[in-house]
Amino acid sequence: MPPSSPWWKSALLVAGLAALAAGACRQDMHDQAKYEPFEASELFPEGTSSRLPVAGTVARGDLREGALYRATDAAGQPVGTLPVPLTRELLERGRGRYEAFCSPCHGRAGDGQGMVVQRGFKRPASFHEPRLRAAAVGYFYDVVSNGFGQMSSYAAQIAPADRWAIVAYVRALQLSRQAPAELLSAAERQRLAAAAAGEAGGGSGGTPPGETAGQEHAQ
Repeated sequence: MPPSSPWWKSALLVAGLAALAAGACRQDMHDQAKYEPFEASELFPEGTSSRLPVAGTVARGDLREGALYRATDAAGQPVGTLPVPLTRELLERGRGRYEAFCSPCHGRAGDGQGMVVQRGFKRPASFHEPRLRAAAVGYFYDVVSNGFGQMSSYAAQIAPADRWAIVAYVRALQLSRQAPAELLSAAERQRLAAAAAGEAGGGSGGTPPGETAGQEHAQ
């Protein structure tokens, strides 16, 4: 039947009216009588449908008080000590969070040779540079929280307690390349000596590639 026939036109008209009727049935659900946030209204003295929060109001779960949330001291300088006890559990937690969030760029050893860097991404500074070895722990916490340079903030991904755990682990990585021999046990020093002798003789013994003996001690 050709589209120009009277029957075809009638069918299109009926279909159009049915579509309009169906839309009208749902219109009240889609366009209810309501105020939008801060829409003009005489409900409150401010002249809006919503009221501003009381001064000093903090959303539930957003209170940021205590040393755990502060990267700087009263003078505005980065804090020099961890606000949490330094324990093996803290370092193990920090290692897990570091490898999940930091190692893709900074590398597992903290030398800035992460996998994305090996694939062309700009290399970040090595944690073993003198400048970063001398940086206060609060500096690292602030960078994780607020970002720095090309690094974006990780505040949404990493909780404050885990940020400090990462900072503690970064310190362990730094110590791994600067640890004095007297900090090691006799057994560890003997193992290092054996590894060094194996390397000097062309053997395959020693620490795994990408790790230092100090890192093993820190872990």
